[in-house]
Amino acid sequence: ELVMVVGDVSSTLACATTAALRDLPLAHVEAGLRSGDRRLPEELYRIATDAFADMLFTYSADADANLEAEHVPASSIFRVGNVMIDALVQMLPAAERSGIVEQLGLQAGQYAIATLHRQSNVEDETTLRGIMEAFGQIQQRIPLVFQVHPRTRQSLERFGLYGEVAAMPGITLQDPMGYIDFLKLQKDARVALVDSGGIQEETTVLGVPCLTLRESTERPITVTEGTNTIVGCDRDNIVAAAEEVLDGGGKSGGIPELWDGHSAERLVDVLAHHGVSRR
Repeated sequence: ELVMVVGDVSSTLACATTAALRDLPLAHVEAGLRSGDRRLPEELYRIATDAFADMLFTYSADADANLEAEHVPASSIFRVGNVMIDALVQMLPAAERSGIVEQLGLQAGQYAIATLHRQSNVEDETTLRGIMEAFGQIQQRIPLVFQVHPRTRQSLERFGLYGEVAAMPGITLQDPMGYIDFLKLQKDARVALVDSGGIQEETTVLGVPCLTLRESTERPITVTEGTNTIVGCDRDNIVAAAEEVLDGGGKSGGIPELWDGHSAERLVDVLAHHGVSRR
């Protein structure tokens, strides 16, 4: 009766396209997110998927407004909240029991975390080198756990940077870990330096200052209401923003409306009472 897709990855668009070609009703969860930067593949996936979708499930008022500006009828837009936060709320008790912080020799509130995977950040040598130089300065102030995405590892090795970063005494290079352990690392971190949209959301709910190493975000509510700050990819800007947090600054923020752990319930309620609909 209905094909449901989530998020903004290539498989999201592939599935959405297939549903459209087979004339199947399509629902998109996390609809309406826009960064305004069409150089990002994810932005194109979001726009195209929303164009195909019949039912668009959003998590914030700005997402609703983005869709309305693209002439999506209001009757097709359903604001239910952030389903990813449902997972966070459900798994937080298990994360609290994780021993990952102690296993890495860290103390709660006394370390930073970093992730990096966006093509624009890791495929350009000058950009990646500048970010690594920023990490090098930050690790002199506070231990830094750098979870290294496979694409990022390949680029670090290709540009001859991996050995340099591994030799920095304050950096721990960490293979990608399971959700529960990484959730615990996020919760107890002093600051997060990332280019991940999901971590922007999670740190907002966890109350952890987040520095986003991009020029824009498709999740502006994490900036206007949450703990996120867009700092770009310039080395000096990254270091300055991190220093501000470590010196007692950083955003405290709040949790956006409907990011309460019950978004999936509201989504199912829409399907149960509204039924499958077509635009």
